[in-house]
Amino acid sequence: MTLLITGGAGFIGSNFVHYVLAHTSHQLVVVDKLTYAGSLLNLEDAIPNPRVTFIRADIADRDAMARLFTEHRPDAVVNLAAETHVDRSIDGPRPFVDTNVVGTFVLLDVARQFAGEAQTSSTGDRDSFRFLHVSTDEVYGALGPTGLFSEETPYAPNSPYAASKASADHFVRAYAHTYGLPVLITNCSNNYGPYQFPEKLIPLMILNAVDGRPLPIYGDGGNVRDWLHVEDHCAGLLLVLEKGRAGEKYNVGGGAERTNLQIVDGICDLLDELRPIESNAAIKQKPATASYRALKTLVPDRPGHDRRYAIDASKIGRELGWRPRHSFDQGLRQTVQWYLERRDWCERVQAGRYDRERLGLGG
Repeated sequence: MTLLITGGAGFIGSNFVHYVLAHTSHQLVVVDKLTYAGSLLNLEDAIPNPRVTFIRADIADRDAMARLFTEHRPDAVVNLAAETHVDRSIDGPRPFVDTNVVGTFVLLDVARQFAGEAQTSSTGDRDSFRFLHVSTDEVYGALGPTGLFSEETPYAPNSPYAASKASADHFVRAYAHTYGLPVLITNCSNNYGPYQFPEKLIPLMILNAVDGRPLPIYGDGGNVRDWLHVEDHCAGLLLVLEKGRAGEKYNVGGGAERTNLQIVDGICDLLDELRPIESNAAIKQKPATASYRALKTLVPDRPGHDRRYAIDASKIGRELGWRPRHSFDQGLRQTVQWYLERRDWCERVQAGRYDRERLGLGG
């Protein structure tokens, strides 16, 4: 197969590229606009592979997408291109509309034309084509203290980011219903693991801690998320692509609910073991407790911050046999170790783009 992977230089996208290279013989056409969170540093080990073709392009550029389909004739599209940070969507929603809504629409429309041409050709097969759209649990809104998001949960997005992803999901569904495009949708919980841009909670806390900077925790730290290791997510995406039923959507979750405060405490405890604060030369003023927990700082909450998300992933388990292989404790330890060992990547990917400043105050 030839897979067109959009957003392939981002966090989940680059991990998906690495996973597919390791577990299949597919040819990959990797597309990315290379915004601040998409970097070729994430693909340094993949691009030299002869099975990978990298193209810098914007999925909202119809002419560029049409050329890609004509030249490479993909058997499937995996749409991972997206603006993803809720805080940034609060400060500036427009890029989220441009990429997540308009970009998805453009991809769908070009794919529809391509699939239609394949159906009328002597060698084409429209039914074998797949369009996998990767989305988020944030489209469902917020949960109370109990309950889980299922595939039937009504959409109720509460942030500009979530609204843009919900709109994209609806376009994908509409193109299946109206035009018969063979689509699949996945909605995942919070991902963590290697190559995540340091604006997100886990890498931000790791890097701030080892530099002796404050660990900003929104509100009271009690917001709950379900955490999914990115490699488990990638395994689920490939399984849905290969075995999922066209027209279906699948929730992908890690079954690991944690409050933000629990996440930060877990990171601090791992760093106390792996990089003891008393031997950390970057920290001039040692906390009296000799623990990174002393760096925790409660800050004003994000506007409209959803209190709790939790995923029911029983459908993908029941129909496709998927389950997460990483326990959260194991996955978090591996993630902390990766960021400690890859400080060079951390510095290079942030340079001139981000200094771990507070975002999302809506000012």
